[in-house]
Amino acid sequence: MEQVAFAAVLLAVAASFFVSASVGLGGSLILVPALALVLGTKEGVALAALLLASNNVVKVVAYRSTLPFRASAVVVVGIGLGAIAGARLLVAAPEPLVTAAVICSFGAALVAQRRDLPNRAITLAPGLAFASGATSGFSGTSGPLKGVAIRSLPLDRLHMVGAASLASLVGDASKTAVFAEAELLTSSSWRTAGFAVPLMLLATFAGRRFTNFIGERGYDRLFWGVMGGYTLRLLLTI
Repeated sequence: MEQVAFAAVLLAVAASFFVSASVGLGGSLILVPALALVLGTKEGVALAALLLASNNVVKVVAYRSTLPFRASAVVVVGIGLGAIAGARLLVAAPEPLVTAAVICSFGAALVAQRRDLPNRAITLAPGLAFASGATSGFSGTSGPLKGVAIRSLPLDRLHMVGAASLASLVGDASKTAVFAEAELLTSSSWRTAGFAVPLMLLATFAGRRFTNFIGERGYDRLFWGVMGGYTLRLLLTI
């Protein structure tokens, strides 16, 4: 990886980790397109999964006192199973199909937003979680689906970030295992993850402090800002 490209990747990593630690999700919104641009779709999605999985370990440690294991179990399991299915499909699919699927997954997410799924998400949470994991495994990002599923849980702000971090860890770790088995992760990928560790620590704890600082109302605005970012990214790709 050339020095300029490597510097751009680390910058995207830092921004991604800060957003992810502040909201609990949204890291792929920045990281996947940046890595896909530099490395190509498949390798970019695979490296993003490795970096996000590593970062989610740090997030889970940072939010260890507010991890709602029981309350989020259905969503976490659904995302994990969906991620495995989607990642296996990505490994078998040709590169142009993967690229097209990224765009289609954003389209499905936008339809979900327009059909007012947040108001129905309590009953649809298991299905949304599986769909979120599957699209994340195949395209690298779940769009707003994961956010809608987690938002349906009756949790306060910090427990919601904890639930999102836990769900993201399970999903990204599941994808990483599949991609590693398929040899989509090179020695350069693991070296990049190693260089990113200090950024993970710095950005994650900075994001946690920022979440505590902005309060419930600020968190709501930031959360829906990330959801809007997913939608905007969709509109720019269609």
